[in-house]
Amino acid sequence: MDHSPEPLMLLPAMGCDGQLWARQIMDLGDRAAPEFSDLAQDDTLSDMATRVLSECPPRFAVAGVSLGGYVAMEMVRQAPERVTRVALFGTRATMDIRPRTVVGQGLLATAPHADPRLTAIVAGPAQAMAERVGQAVFERQQRALLARPDISDAIGAIHVPTLVAVGDRDRICTPDDARALADRIPGAVFHVLRSCGHLSPMERPGEVTMLLRQWLRRPVHTESG
Repeated sequence: MDHSPEPLMLLPAMGCDGQLWARQIMDLGDRAAPEFSDLAQDDTLSDMATRVLSECPPRFAVAGVSLGGYVAMEMVRQAPERVTRVALFGTRATMDIRPRTVVGQGLLATAPHADPRLTAIVAGPAQAMAERVGQAVFERQQRALLARPDISDAIGAIHVPTLVAVGDRDRICTPDDARALADRIPGAVFHVLRSCGHLSPMERPGEVTMLLRQWLRRPVHTESG
């Protein structure tokens, strides 16, 4: 039996970089082989998924936040035989466009929090990520999201252990949005993170790590197993 760590690809939200997953990359090293995947180079979700797949090992787990969640589902659609499990944070079940107030300020402008304490914790790191990623990449990612196609086929392709999690104060993907996604994936585990907005790996790092550990322990069934 192979006891080597399971490869785990971590995908960011729009306007974010590896700092979003920094705690999980550090904390999950004893259970998996986490690696951050950049989504800054392509103009469509399909191309983002194709690029990440080209850089992945033959079999791997994938977790994504928002934009990263849509790319993760597209990766399953393109190569279902390669994905062992999927975790989707702040990801919706539909491609309906929801009005946003984004005027060159990165994701922070789209995800206000009701809790001022959380805003203070997240605002600085989120703004720093947005500045590192840059306005051109942010706009490219936003266009990719606005042009995203129907994802019914991508959702229907998921037949592996799946985690769907959302912050209770997420205004981009509400708990009802995420629940609708979980309900469409057989056997999906659904979890609401309390006092949390859209960037859950940064806002609730310990809880997200715990959820991912539980998800990584779920057995993966193969055709021969």
